[in-house]
Amino acid sequence: MKSIQTEKAPPAIGPYSQAVSHHGLLFISGQLGLDPASGALAEGIEAQTRRALQNLAAILAAAGLAPAHVLKATVYVADMDDFALVNRLYAEVFAPPFPAREVVQAARLPKNALVEISAIAATP
Repeated sequence: MKSIQTEKAPPAIGPYSQAVSHHGLLFISGQLGLDPASGALAEGIEAQTRRALQNLAAILAAAGLAPAHVLKATVYVADMDDFALVNRLYAEVFAPPFPAREVVQAARLPKNALVEISAIAATP
């Protein structure tokens, strides 16, 4: 198992890695809409979703991968009423064939975030 870290995504806020690779798979921890430089949470669901997706892409890039390598994503939202907006922004990053995915409404996310996205990718 190898830990993947990049300064282009926020550091882990607990005892975990941004991502780990193992046997050709990359497991990316849930990404919030945190700015990696300031650590501040972006304002609103759209900005948080865009930032979370940028953080995810930065971790993929650190592993030499791109969104096209993602096999599965998990999206947690604080409010399912935000589903359509999150879905639209997600589709700006991922292209067909889209990864497998679920979207789950969570009662509360770390730092009271509005969205969190994790992913599993395959290394070529």
